[in-house]
Amino acid sequence: MSRMFGTVNQIGYVVRDIHASMDRWVRHGVGPWFYVENVVTDYFRYRGEDSAMTMSVALANSGDLQLELIQPTNDAPSMYRDFLESGHEGAQHIAYWTTDYQGLYDRALAAGYTVGQEGCIGGEQGRFAYLDTEFDQGTVIEISDISGPKGQMFAYVRDVAADWDGSDPIRVIG
Repeated sequence: MSRMFGTVNQIGYVVRDIHASMDRWVRHGVGPWFYVENVVTDYFRYRGEDSAMTMSVALANSGDLQLELIQPTNDAPSMYRDFLESGHEGAQHIAYWTTDYQGLYDRALAAGYTVGQEGCIGGEQGRFAYLDTEFDQGTVIEISDISGPKGQMFAYVRDVAADWDGSDPIRVIG
């Protein structure tokens, strides 16, 4: 438990082949995966500059912990691209979720954290920011607003995983 951020809610993996990654996790009994081929962001900024980054994303839960797979699908600037280009693949970030996004964002910046990338999915209540902590702790910290539809989706993914019988392991959204 972090006194500033709360409980870790998600581990994000940046991968080169999201389909192969989902298949590997399913073989370990984790699923079902909720897959979005082309995530549409309202905006995305990398190091303060707008970026046309595109990605595919898959979500599943193992108990209360959500696992996220992210595959960048173009060469636009992002921390995901940086991670892969540095020769890494795998766990890239841990995420903390909040219903007071602006308050947590402001506290993080006041504490000296810097934003590496940020964006929004699905309206104002879908904001997220990745804090530039990779070299301090080995992973990036993400903060994510779950006060709107994204939070409802995350709860649904968790609830479905709790009773998953192994059928229909990959569920395409959108």
